[in-house]
Amino acid sequence: MDTDIVIVGAGPSGLCLARSLSGQGIKIAVIEQQSIDAISNPAFDGREIALTQHSASVMKELGLWQFIEPQAISQLRDAKILDGRSQFEMLIPHQLSQYQELGWLISNHLIRKSAYDAVQEANKLNHDITLIPGRKVVKVNASQKIAGVVLDDQTEMSAKLVVAADNRFSTTRRMMGIATDMHDFGRNMLVCCMTHDVPHEHIAWEWFDYGQTLALLPMNPDPETGRHRSSVVITVASDEAEELMKLSSAEFSRDVKERFGNRLGEMDLVSTIHSYPLVSVYPKRLVSTRFATVGDAAVGMHPVTAHGFNFGLLGVQKLSKEILSAHRIGKDIGDPALLLRYERTHRLKTKPLFLMTRLITEIYTKESPPAKLLRKVLLHLSAKLTPFKRSIATSLTGH
Repeated sequence: MDTDIVIVGAGPSGLCLARSLSGQGIKIAVIEQQSIDAISNPAFDGREIALTQHSASVMKELGLWQFIEPQAISQLRDAKILDGRSQFEMLIPHQLSQYQELGWLISNHLIRKSAYDAVQEANKLNHDITLIPGRKVVKVNASQKIAGVVLDDQTEMSAKLVVAADNRFSTTRRMMGIATDMHDFGRNMLVCCMTHDVPHEHIAWEWFDYGQTLALLPMNPDPETGRHRSSVVITVASDEAEELMKLSSAEFSRDVKERFGNRLGEMDLVSTIHSYPLVSVYPKRLVSTRFATVGDAAVGMHPVTAHGFNFGLLGVQKLSKEILSAHRIGKDIGDPALLLRYERTHRLKTKPLFLMTRLITEIYTKESPPAKLLRKVLLHLSAKLTPFKRSIATSLTGH
């Protein structure tokens, strides 16, 4: 089978890339090892995605936003950072940005479904996207003239460019011999939805407590009870995460209430609980011969700064722009200069914040007496520096 671009992975980034290239005379194949049912109707996975204003604009341009019900989109108005058991908090108000809110929150499974729906709609008009579900790439070939993949049913596909959009542990990237800087934090992130008594005022929390990191992502009221509702993220040692997963719903709710220092009143679990290992990944290269990476395959972020999918959309936007610019003037869409421009731009956009995130997590998860003192001093100093807080607000909005 011959095509122009093979995208490996039908997650949000892979599907958004396919959608952004559709209608331009480029043949696209998207390969995904999950079934078509899992792609078209993804299950709830616990994760709420914090979208920047820029990401929301990109999703609207690609046609994803129209497929998401308005009540499923929650306002992320402000953000605050807490440390230890102190009552002090650093507020990042939306007034430091040019918007009425810093960003938006949408469930990951709804973003995935909207990306699939947008691809289907584009394909009805353009007939240029072939989705191949239930198949796994077992080999990647690339030369100066052509690239290709071999699937687990021995189907061979040739293309001008292969794009890895599978995940941060991308086997496709490994097949191309690209090494990564990987850091395993030895912790797991538990995510779920909970209702609570005290209103969140649409403020996101990032709480660097002792022995754990807590996050609260404000959601719209619970549709059944009308109670205040949030996505709760608990990051703890992996063995502790396993024990928490064993608790009954009532036991888990009581435990989380205590972890939040009773600041939200009664808390009740209203969803399933999901656990994810905390590992950050940054490849040594983002491109190779007729090969590129996007999404988590390009940058696997620590979730503390909420930039994972936002970086994914930035990469999709830049790579599609380079591909379409070359295609319109009849140039090779797998040209090394094109791919290097993409790599250079995406590194400049992502590497500084990736490294800063690592530094923040190192500082704010150490718990020796000197480290605790340093954490407290840094937070109080930062709270007094309006330009610093404005830079955080700008980062959260994506502008």
